[in-house]
Amino acid sequence: MGSRRCLFVSNMCYILSKVVLFHLMVVSSSVSTLQQSCRDDERTALLQFKESFIINRSALHSDDDYPKILQWKLAEGQNGNCCAWDGIVCDERTGHVIGLDLSSSCLLGSINSNSSLFRLVQLQVLNLADNHFNYSRIPTSIRNFPRLMHLNLSNSLFSGQIPSQISQLTKLSSLDLSLNHLTGPIPSLGNLTHLTKLFLSSNQLTGPIPSLGNLIHLTVLSLSSNQLTGPIPSLGNLTHLTKLSLSRNQLTGQIPSLRNLTHLTKLSMSSNQLTGPIPSLENLTHLTKLSLSRNQLTGPIPSLGNLTHLTKLSMSSNQLTGQIPSLGNLTHLTKLSLSSNQLTGQILSIGNLTHLTKLFLSSNHLTGPIPNSLSNLINLEALDLTDNNLTGTVEFHMFHKLQGLTKLKLSRNSLKFFTETESANASLLPKFNFLGLGSCNIREFPSFLQYQETLVYLDLSYNHLHGEVPKWMLNTSTKTLTYMDISHNFLSSIVQHSNAFPWVNLQFLELQNNMLHGPLPMPPPHTVHYRVANNNLNGTISSLICSMTSLQHLDLSNNNMSGTLPPCLGNFSTDLRVLKLGNNSFSGFLPETYTNTSSLRLIDVSYNQLRGQLPRSLRNCMTLEFIDLSHNKFSDVFPLWLGALPELKLLAMHQNAFHGLIEEADQDNVEYFPELRILDLSFNSFRGKFPSQNIFSGNVMRGVTQNQSTYMKVDTTIDAPSLKLIFYTFYSITITSKSVERYYSKIQEAFAVIDISSNKFEGRIPEFIGNLEGLISFNISGNLLTGPIPSSFGNLRRIESLDLSQNKLSGQIPQSLTQLTFLAIFIVSNNNLTGPIPHGTQLISFGSSSYEGNPGLCGDPLPKKCGDPKAPHLLPSRIEENDSGLFEFDWKFVLAGLGSGLVVGVVLSDVVITKKNEWFIEIVKTIKLMIGNS
Repeated sequence: MGSRRCLFVSNMCYILSKVVLFHLMVVSSSVSTLQQSCRDDERTALLQFKESFIINRSALHSDDDYPKILQWKLAEGQNGNCCAWDGIVCDERTGHVIGLDLSSSCLLGSINSNSSLFRLVQLQVLNLADNHFNYSRIPTSIRNFPRLMHLNLSNSLFSGQIPSQISQLTKLSSLDLSLNHLTGPIPSLGNLTHLTKLFLSSNQLTGPIPSLGNLIHLTVLSLSSNQLTGPIPSLGNLTHLTKLSLSRNQLTGQIPSLRNLTHLTKLSMSSNQLTGPIPSLENLTHLTKLSLSRNQLTGPIPSLGNLTHLTKLSMSSNQLTGQIPSLGNLTHLTKLSLSSNQLTGQILSIGNLTHLTKLFLSSNHLTGPIPNSLSNLINLEALDLTDNNLTGTVEFHMFHKLQGLTKLKLSRNSLKFFTETESANASLLPKFNFLGLGSCNIREFPSFLQYQETLVYLDLSYNHLHGEVPKWMLNTSTKTLTYMDISHNFLSSIVQHSNAFPWVNLQFLELQNNMLHGPLPMPPPHTVHYRVANNNLNGTISSLICSMTSLQHLDLSNNNMSGTLPPCLGNFSTDLRVLKLGNNSFSGFLPETYTNTSSLRLIDVSYNQLRGQLPRSLRNCMTLEFIDLSHNKFSDVFPLWLGALPELKLLAMHQNAFHGLIEEADQDNVEYFPELRILDLSFNSFRGKFPSQNIFSGNVMRGVTQNQSTYMKVDTTIDAPSLKLIFYTFYSITITSKSVERYYSKIQEAFAVIDISSNKFEGRIPEFIGNLEGLISFNISGNLLTGPIPSSFGNLRRIESLDLSQNKLSGQIPQSLTQLTFLAIFIVSNNNLTGPIPHGTQLISFGSSSYEGNPGLCGDPLPKKCGDPKAPHLLPSRIEENDSGLFEFDWKFVLAGLGSGLVVGVVLSDVVITKKNEWFIEIVKTIKLMIGNS
């Protein structure tokens, strides 16, 4: 919406300029028109047009807006002369209406092809911009204006396709349809050979850019903020172009040659999908603004030395390589943005750019020191060198001359900071609004901060700050500070003056990954984002948290906190999206009250001591996507009622006391868990048949997904007067297979997992599992399942991990499993399977431990060959039934060690989290005894 508003302002400037010119026409012909009476049929058409609208006074945007048509009436003494009405221009010779300007007239209503407007066939200028035409289509009767030279329908809520009849208006000089809801392709405009200005920006137009080669008089072409696709056509004939904007589309391919467009002053192709090198720009000597940012452009930045009129240059967020070219001639440059590329080398040739106000070079591979010549840029207001490989020592006195510098970001480099300054010198530093010094090897809070009174954004994360936060720090920028990140340090305590921190406008506070101890520090009541995870905090959650009614993100995980959860946590903030309380020692019950106004999308209370039933009011949280209840003491039946949540993607309940049958859904035609893709019920006491198909009906599990490469995440929005920020938290999960835990810090939208292991499910594995073609991991080990492995498993083409071990499965391993080419983990040990292991590169590549405990199995990789009844059977690798926590290894290695008098160590390729160490010690003792007796 913000970008549309900016475009609205720029287009309105153009509209206002046209209005000014239009009224000059009115003034210049006022005497004649007042004496020339308009034609009766045209007066009637205008009055009928007026009657088809109502006045929408809520649409008033400024004092210049007013309903012109209210003055249209047959008042006494006017003799019905419509040429004297507001917004009307008549031909002084014939009396025909040739100009109609009803822009910003608060009109509300629809226009159709039968409108009386189209009886004004002599019109040369039509301006209906900035009204509300109720999403009506641009009528095909627009062709009734063959003399039309200027048509402006911008920002008037038109929808549908641009009618092809527009191309019949062959006298058009300017056409503005921007800021509407137009869809479909751009029609052929080749007949409009007199066109000089074309504005189609900020719509939803699709398809390729049509050929524009005939429009040789075009000076302005704006197609930005649409959904146009395909390559940019050759523009070589448009030699009069001064402004070209194709930004914010989906254009692909390379940028064509621009060498003929020598009159260009503004060029924007940002926010597309353009690839390849940047063509030569040396002929575009009149350019003042150049933006190619947010594409996929590669190669070096071409020579820019001839572009001496350039004031703004942006090529950020591409894949550009090489060094920054010489920019010394661009002495008029005020903004330079080359961030988020792969540029190398040192920062050179910027000392002459004394008009520069914004310099953004972050997220590159730049090396060397910050040049001293930066101090010559006396007009600099913003400097961002974050995320580079800059070295050397930075002394803050180098910024003394830059008194206008309000934004300074130097985080994540290899710089050494000399931040200590005397009080007199500290007072000479600029008054910063934004200060980013994260990951800068700083060991103490910079003392000059106590003289900063206007800070809005402060980042000191990933440094070596230690001990107590100095008391003077709590008096810094108390009225302005909105964002503070002092996470990932070694801080031990923060002494609060009162019950909350003193920063009255603080919205974003990051304290996680420190060594904070004591009770939970309470942020100001208007805080939106608060993370204090991975510390040593103890005690209970204060009831003061209930006053934080604006909170969107609360993360207290990985601390030593205890006690019961405040009842308000269910509904204290309708804006709360993330609630992370995992890995503490909270006890008692989950809060009972969750209202239907909740915005909650993630709740993680794993690794605590919570108990009892799940609150049924959770079903009110219709935006919930992620629920993790793992490693608690919940005792309840399966919450089938959560299946009504339309957005639920992950439900993790492992290691609890959930129990009983998982009941069938009441109605077969009701879709349960439509978005579920990760379900973990492992290590509970569920029993009965395999869960109903209704639970696994989600699109992603069935392999239907729109955004396979995107990651599940939730956003936090900071919207302060001087800081607007969207912070994303990616969902994470730990998947356990054979006591080995794998942590996924990000989860792709297409990641589908089912784990119902270590329960008491019985009966056959249903065939419908083969329909879940999106499955990545399927674990049903440690149950009482019987019958064969369904041959439909061969349809699980994306499966990477399949664990069917420790059940009572029988029959042969289906040959169809050889089609599972992505399979990396396959375990069917400790069942009653028989017959040969199917030949196939995937299945025979797994170790014998994947198959052991099935006396009837034979063939590679087992030592028992098919057809050889005398071949030795493998010893079972477990002591007890249904104990998936045992330490498993291949007995062949132990036997080989015994034969040679050596004990062979077992090296595991994954991180082992939980093992039966006592049993392993007993095995080692036995082996030693056997060696001693040999």
